[in-house]
Amino acid sequence: MAVPSRHAEDHTETVAWSGAGFAFVGRERELGLLLAGVRHPPAVVLVEGEAGIGKSRLVHEAAAAVAAAGRRVLTGLCHPLREPYPYGPVIDALRKAGDWLPPVADLPPSAGVLAPLLPDLAARLPAAPRPAADAHAKRFQLVNGLRSFLAALGPAVLVVEDAHWIDEATRELLLLLTRDMPEQLSLVLTYRNEDLPPGGSVLGPAYRRQPGVSGAAIHLNPLSGPDVQALAHAALGPHATVELSTVLYQRSEGLPLAAEEDLITLAERGPGEGPDPPGSLLDDLAHAEVPRGLREAFTERLSALSAAARTVVEAAAVLDVPAAEQLLARVADLEPEQASRGLTEALGVAVLQETDTDRYFFRHVLAQRVAYEQMPGPLRARLHRRAIAVLETRSPPPLVQIAHHSQHLGDPQAWLERAEAAAWQAIGLGDSGTAAALLHQILEQPGVAGDRRSRAALALGVIAVNGVDYVTDARALRRILADPQLPIATRGEIRLSLGLLMVNHAGDRAGFREVRRAAEELADRPDRAARAMVALAMNERDENGVRAWEWMERADAEAARCPDPAVSAAAQATRLTLLAREGDPGVWALTDQLPRTSADDEVMRQSVRALYNTGELAIELGHDRRAARMLHESRDLATRVSFPRMECYSRIALLRLDALAGDWEDVENRFTGLCSEYPDIAMAKTDEALTVGQVAAARGLRARAAELFTAAAAYGEMESQVTAGLRAAAGLIAVRLAADAEQDAWAIAEPAVATLRRAGAWARGSGLVPAAVEAALACGYRDAAERLVADAEDGLRDRDAPAATAELCLARGLLKRGSDDAAAAVRDFESARQQWSDIGRPYESAQACERLGVALSASGDGEAAGVRLTEALAAYDRLGAAHDAARCRHTLRDLGLVKAAGRGRRGYGDELSPRERQVAELVAGGATNHDIAEALFLSPRTVEQHVARMLRKLGTTRAGVASVLRGRERQRG
Repeated sequence: MAVPSRHAEDHTETVAWSGAGFAFVGRERELGLLLAGVRHPPAVVLVEGEAGIGKSRLVHEAAAAVAAAGRRVLTGLCHPLREPYPYGPVIDALRKAGDWLPPVADLPPSAGVLAPLLPDLAARLPAAPRPAADAHAKRFQLVNGLRSFLAALGPAVLVVEDAHWIDEATRELLLLLTRDMPEQLSLVLTYRNEDLPPGGSVLGPAYRRQPGVSGAAIHLNPLSGPDVQALAHAALGPHATVELSTVLYQRSEGLPLAAEEDLITLAERGPGEGPDPPGSLLDDLAHAEVPRGLREAFTERLSALSAAARTVVEAAAVLDVPAAEQLLARVADLEPEQASRGLTEALGVAVLQETDTDRYFFRHVLAQRVAYEQMPGPLRARLHRRAIAVLETRSPPPLVQIAHHSQHLGDPQAWLERAEAAAWQAIGLGDSGTAAALLHQILEQPGVAGDRRSRAALALGVIAVNGVDYVTDARALRRILADPQLPIATRGEIRLSLGLLMVNHAGDRAGFREVRRAAEELADRPDRAARAMVALAMNERDENGVRAWEWMERADAEAARCPDPAVSAAAQATRLTLLAREGDPGVWALTDQLPRTSADDEVMRQSVRALYNTGELAIELGHDRRAARMLHESRDLATRVSFPRMECYSRIALLRLDALAGDWEDVENRFTGLCSEYPDIAMAKTDEALTVGQVAAARGLRARAAELFTAAAAYGEMESQVTAGLRAAAGLIAVRLAADAEQDAWAIAEPAVATLRRAGAWARGSGLVPAAVEAALACGYRDAAERLVADAEDGLRDRDAPAATAELCLARGLLKRGSDDAAAAVRDFESARQQWSDIGRPYESAQACERLGVALSASGDGEAAGVRLTEALAAYDRLGAAHDAARCRHTLRDLGLVKAAGRGRRGYGDELSPRERQVAELVAGGATNHDIAEALFLSPRTVEQHVARMLRKLGTTRAGVASVLRGRERQRG
């Protein structure tokens, strides 16, 4: 068959009846938007429109253009009916990238995780890492490997077609990819909005375009009348009269596929005499049912097929997937030679087309629907039965397809058995997306037996709770719970999954109510009941902390009923966490007894969890050196047992330890790199905000610090532990006090102190007690300050909490400052300074040392005061704490403790002076002149002079200071 040529642009009297396709018309604006998006990576471009509207053609044109410019284009297709194959559309696309991969030595090791999924490329990839044991860990490995693979390709476009059919696992993989895209990658998705769930979006409700990511959302509308006329003219030349084009537009309503089907029919009839098409054909087109002529045009071509070709087409329509010639022949019940002739004929008239894998299917899903609906019911049933018989002979049998054919035969029992078998096959192969779709279908069927319903519900619950799209996953779990036929224990399992999902992913502490209900419903399943009770023991919000040990005792009792050693290990890990949380001095010996080797990986993962929890709590308690040892061990052990989430947690805590030890160099970029590796771990963002906020405050970037602490407070509200929120509150209080906004500071302190009291978190040094005491005293609320110090003293009795003890000493010194007992204030500040020095935190030690110097001056010992203030100033300068250093210098001057300057002043020439360097760093951080004046205790006029000299020496504008400073650092390094 001849297809009108897309290049038939001349105005000769001869129609070009053969060629490669149709002209590309009416999409210039949309093509421009698509190209603009993919040419400025990273980018996400969404192309939406109804079936037959031309989404694939638009993407094809854009792909050709960017490929010609040197970009790699990888395309994967989603199918409504496919066998279990993890992340099928993405893996299909990556298979085509072999020629573009760099040598194995140049690929990051993380790309090796794709080797088992890409066996044809395994030799081109690093060795596969040890498989992770749980779904979260596997997803981290896969996302990191996918990023590494795509980044190694250089400029690339990943196209996923028909994403309305995307499975949940692949959608979540792409969702994670969009949160941290390789710099040179563009992602293009095509989809039909009407085929998405009601109110849904193609990447789910959790999708947000990230800062720095370009792109577009393109909606394709039908072609206009002139567009259809241009399409017809390109195909038929002078035979495309205005009258014919009008009829084509009316029949197609601007749907390109419908107009093209009519043009193919015209091509089959051939040209008549003269420039006009045959009158009878025009009459047929004009009087056919309008507005859409697709069904009529395609039916007419079907009717012209021979019996063999028609039978092959009917077999393809029933199979509903691209099929090899042999499979089509067997389902059609034709001899190979007959089938070959029939297939060739169907290809020749463009009823079927060949895919890039030597399989054959319809040019469009609408054509498949027409062919299927044209068949009489008995014929469809016979072909479905033959399809089942043929597919069951395969090894392994394609269970999803067999279940599909059983469903069309109206045999619900056979469909249930095959669908369940297909779901478990998918789970076994790691294809949770296909499994979830099948399990949903099973649960939606009326009259499903209790055992099968329970199995399906539990499996679906596990899939949902391991997802990354909270809204979609929680909706799925609630839908399961709404089933009145669920057995109690199954309901408890699903409710536990929902509760943990609400708490861990959404920060919705109402999830603990679900967990409590689940604990009661799981009375007959001690392993799962223990898991629920462990979660409840860890919650210290909403006055639940007082019940922690009650839940812990119940969890231990449930664990004792369960033979699984991993359950006991989980309970022990939680017990150690609670002991460390309270500052119990006996916890360290118990932690040393944790198993470091075991044949049971789950037991080892609980050791990792215990080491991380107690190590992270050791930081809060002030055992920094012990914390470093435990966290390094946790990180290394997590790597050994493929537990990347806990590896990330340990790395976050170690980065925080570095900052506490005074290593502030490039701390923000180090956190950013860690967050990009694990974009769906909120804890990384919390600790980044808290740590970088502290550094910003010390450097005088007050607005930046307030922004970060406010973000950290919001993150902290999502956690079941209170410490992050208390640390954020302490930071905000300090920022407000530095701005002389004492009442604002107390407004932050008062509710935070109430939270501290409810949780009884006295042992964990969050910085809140001294900050709140200072705010209370600044507002004249001495009684509140004294009560807080008294409560802290009671809460720390018999606790092993060096950091909280140092903070308490600082708070006592603040209370006694300005009183008749100046010597006592000196003792308290000296004790705080010494304790912080012993812990290994130079910034906190310098702050206590500065307070000590002021107290010594008040007690009349000016010489000792000068020594301590100078010591604090030197520490601030070493750290780069410009604001604190400026305040300290100011204090030395005010107290008359500054040594007389030597004669003359050193000249720095074209180099920055120390003060100009401070100004440059503040400008690079976004500080205004007003911010700099406040941070460095300078007059606005002086700041203006420093800024002007600094810009002149650097040879740049204010906006370029950060870049110039980074360049100079690289030259020095």
